[in-house]
Amino acid sequence: MTIAKFRLETRAWLEENCPPSTRGQAKVYEGVTKITISDPDTLLWIERMVEKGWTVPDWPKEYGGAGLTTEEYAVLMEEMSRIEASLPLEIFGTSMIGPTLLEFGTEEQKARHLPPIARGDVVWCQGYSEPGSGSDLASLQTQAVLEGDNFVINGSKIWTSGAHKADWMFILVRTDKDASKHDGISFMLLPMDQPGVTVQPIAMISGVSEFNQVFFDNAKAARGDLVDELNRGWTVGKRLLQHERSGMKSLVSESSDDSDNSLVDEARKFLGEINGKIADPVQRNQIITYQMNQTALRLTQRRVVEESGDGATPGPATSIFKTVNSELEQEYISLLTKLNGSRAFGVDESVFTPDEIDMTRQFFFTRALSIASGSNEIQRNIIAKRVLGLPD
Repeated sequence: MTIAKFRLETRAWLEENCPPSTRGQAKVYEGVTKITISDPDTLLWIERMVEKGWTVPDWPKEYGGAGLTTEEYAVLMEEMSRIEASLPLEIFGTSMIGPTLLEFGTEEQKARHLPPIARGDVVWCQGYSEPGSGSDLASLQTQAVLEGDNFVINGSKIWTSGAHKADWMFILVRTDKDASKHDGISFMLLPMDQPGVTVQPIAMISGVSEFNQVFFDNAKAARGDLVDELNRGWTVGKRLLQHERSGMKSLVSESSDDSDNSLVDEARKFLGEINGKIADPVQRNQIITYQMNQTALRLTQRRVVEESGDGATPGPATSIFKTVNSELEQEYISLLTKLNGSRAFGVDESVFTPDEIDMTRQFFFTRALSIASGSNEIQRNIIAKRVLGLPD
């Protein structure tokens, strides 16, 4: 099928099957095991996309995907953006552990875990950081000891997003205490609903928190849920982070970011216009610079994906995407709050509107983006060594 024909068929299918009420809301769903989705149109949209294989468009059909090429995936994203539709599933399962299992998993692991992820039937969380092992992740101390058909796990993980509603965790554990810190780590899959796993929520200054600390007291992961080889988990774990940082949905799409328009709208509302331009030249230049950097990032992401080969996740270059994107998100909310002045920092519900309080929470939340998923300092080290080839 030609790309032109694929575009026409995709456009027609979306127009017929995407419920109008789900458009323009940028809805993202996290699986359906521990949350209730009451809106019938939302459920219908998920069901139709699952049937089409478009919750994970680039995955092979046998695992619940549609087997689209990168070019076809780009067309799908462009056509969905045209009608303000969004993928109904954008979760750890689809963006992180799923692509990793496609690359490193056994056939049994793929057949057992990937179709439920594609359907949104399970929720996953990530067990990486520990109280004493954040940026220096390879120093982690949570241990797993093989006893019969199971690994017995003891220790804890922290800043575990979504652990309170997750069915499974993909986890890095130490399986050889005597090996060097990078060589004694294994990557495995752990069911959360079992004795020995305790989830403790962490309160955040933003007022909303998805973070938890998870404690393991003789928790068990089956021998068959070891991914790749014993003590080779560091390689698997690093590759998963590249899948996370690549964000195939954004990499294959050149559609404009809604934040571009929202900044301009806010600036016009608060600063006014002169001859069709934002009145304040300083603010206008700051917004233009932000928009130019956003566009440059999107184009760079698209180019790197095309150079990586059809459907392949880029390698160390994903550290560039993570670093620049997190700083741009911080810049966006800083510009937005500056435009709104004192109304952007409300916490008192009797004085400030819900939108104003939400803006405050966004500001606090984005402060952590340059630390989350590997601090930007660590990313710059990766860029220097692995992308630019600079000496230590």
